[in-house]
Amino acid sequence: MTQETISKETREFQTETKQLLDLMVHSIYTNREIFLRELISNASDAIDKIHFESLTNRDLLEGNSDFEIILKPDEATHTLTISDNGMGMTHDEVIATIGTIAKSGTKSFLEKLKDRGNTTDNELIGQFGVGFYSAFMVAKKVTLLTRAPGQTKGVKWESTGDGTYTIEECDKESRGTTIILTLNDETDQNDHPDENFLNRYTLESLVKKYSDYIRYPIKMDFIKEEKPRDAEGKEIEDAPVTKTVEVRTLNSMTPLWTRNKSEIKPEEYHQFYKNLFQDWEDPLEIIHSKVEGAVEYTTVLFIPSHAPFDLYTKESESKIMLYSKHVFVMDHCKDLLPEYLRFMRGLVDSPDFSLNISREILQHSKQLKLVGKNLEKSILKTLERLLTNDRPKYEKFWKEFGTAIKGGVYTDFQNREKLQDLLLFPSSHGTDELTTLADYTKRMPENQKVIYYATGKDYASVERLPQMELLHDKGIEVIYLFERVDEFAIEALKEYKGKAFHSVSRGDLNLDDKDATESKKEAEEILKDNESLIKAITDQLKDKISSVKISNRLKSSAVCLVSDDQGISLSMEHILSEMNQTMLKANRILELNPNHEVFTKLKTLHETASDSQTFKDYCDLLYDQALLIEGLPPEDPISFANKIASLMAQTK
Repeated sequence: MTQETISKETREFQTETKQLLDLMVHSIYTNREIFLRELISNASDAIDKIHFESLTNRDLLEGNSDFEIILKPDEATHTLTISDNGMGMTHDEVIATIGTIAKSGTKSFLEKLKDRGNTTDNELIGQFGVGFYSAFMVAKKVTLLTRAPGQTKGVKWESTGDGTYTIEECDKESRGTTIILTLNDETDQNDHPDENFLNRYTLESLVKKYSDYIRYPIKMDFIKEEKPRDAEGKEIEDAPVTKTVEVRTLNSMTPLWTRNKSEIKPEEYHQFYKNLFQDWEDPLEIIHSKVEGAVEYTTVLFIPSHAPFDLYTKESESKIMLYSKHVFVMDHCKDLLPEYLRFMRGLVDSPDFSLNISREILQHSKQLKLVGKNLEKSILKTLERLLTNDRPKYEKFWKEFGTAIKGGVYTDFQNREKLQDLLLFPSSHGTDELTTLADYTKRMPENQKVIYYATGKDYASVERLPQMELLHDKGIEVIYLFERVDEFAIEALKEYKGKAFHSVSRGDLNLDDKDATESKKEAEEILKDNESLIKAITDQLKDKISSVKISNRLKSSAVCLVSDDQGISLSMEHILSEMNQTMLKANRILELNPNHEVFTKLKTLHETASDSQTFKDYCDLLYDQALLIEGLPPEDPISFANKIASLMAQTK
């Protein structure tokens, strides 16, 4: 095929194109090394194109079907060359493709970009010309040599990024595209040791990081230096060094996640996980799936065996990596999974993602949201299966990540019902066992109306709570909450399968049996008979409590503090105060055991000397005692200690 001779011409970019180029170099691209990913991706796309076209037209290959991408760093000329034997371009295609950003749409694109900050429109996303211009982040001059199949001449395009470019005819023997980057003066080992893009090992590392799974070999030559060896295999000291060129393929080309699951051994998954996420332990569970439909994607997700030390800190980041057509796009995609699943590790590869200019920030697209929802469902189903089929393994997971799941119950309203069946709690059913809410409700007596829970720092402290005495006596199971997030989660749920949650330290216990009814009636009668005493205690503690009641839940303890059903609980008040949120206070109710000797002593003091300091001290001490039982310090420790000492001195 012949073509007309085309003389060299200089073309000028539009004003907005200069603005876009400046924006890309200085604002949008925050990591200069990704220029290599962009150019390799473009080369791969060009090979994809001729590979597909050649299925129906073998002449396009011109006898060369060994597809490859070649990197050639040259320190002498300070250039880096990226070559491919893909489709190549004609003169008109170069102008149309490389000149894409000079089209009229650029102006409106820039206006939208300005209005939205750095969030972008799909208008220029994924187009060859955009990724190509990332080369100017590191190059002071970019030269492109290309030839399309069947053309006798190639095309040379060149620009220094100053707003103009030249285009002319050139000789090019091989089909495809070659890009020569004359690197910026500052892009050297002295000023930017991590950005020495002429260093072969730096380039090899970047290919591994960003383009390891490009389906075509990415090759580069390495100089191998060796000294001759003697008969015993030892180097001959004075012999001259021989240099040979060794061509290496830098990428693995076959992503593990694209292979059939049945063909992948567990140890391959494990090694892949360890290499990718620098973990020394095998993952606890693996989720590998390929989805086709509205959005096509493949995912490999891992549940680690142990929680990282920073999982529950602000610095913790999502470890879900994004790939588009096997090309690395993003390290930490925080928008893909909800916060409570931030412990997950893995990757998602999809050809359908909409990427912005830099490919570093994913568009908040319908595709992304759909993939995220599907991943969340898949993870929850996996956890449900573990809980049902492998309880020991699930409990190991729960020990490491249960706090995150409980946080999800509190923060993720949409999935609250699904998460509630994954919850595990210790309970009075057994010190070595954890129970699900489903298990708890199965064990509930028919007349039990609510799910009881108690808060404390550990088993021993909760077991000794005075509020637990009656429930222990009746053999009623109580769920124990030891973590700060637990009560937030319970409060968020409010109920489970129609059964409301009820704190043993709030309001009435709502027991529905004959003994409870009689005990309640007896307490009301005692309260009526001791109205004057109760009023006197209430008056003494009026600044500290809302009321005093005769308890029908205490057995051996003299006193306890509870809160009413309307406000927050005492434990929640304590948690909020530790978080420096002191606005909300529990309505404190002091409950007295009418069968305890202290109650009898109070009655005697009230009848003989209700205004005495001793009576007042007894009231204060009972309140401080109740605080200590709840794990709260006395409001005036010195006064508390003095009253104890005074009481001890009176004892004969």
